[in-house]
Amino acid sequence: MLCSRIRTALSARLDGEELPAGLTPRRLDDHLTGCRDCRRWDAQARTLTAGLGRATAHREDDPAAADALLARLRSASAVPGAVSPGTTGHGGTRAG
Repeated sequence: MLCSRIRTALSARLDGEELPAGLTPRRLDDHLTGCRDCRRWDAQARTLTAGLGRATAHREDDPAAADALLARLRSASAVPGAVSPGTTGHGGTRAG
């Protein structure tokens, strides 16, 4: 199974959307068990989603909340070893 396909399904699951055809929650979990890069991607996506959820709880005209969100996003994108969607985390080559 291509990691890019798994990550698309993980994103859908995180957003409460329907999984792509042919993928079940069990297949996703089985893949995560054996794929460290996808586990790391899933953890980062969950962290980002949780941070964005907290950010939307603030008033839109609150500059301090906006600054705090931007700082969190910048620090999350600077995490050593961060894996971008569609990569294996090894030299930036595409998964699969």
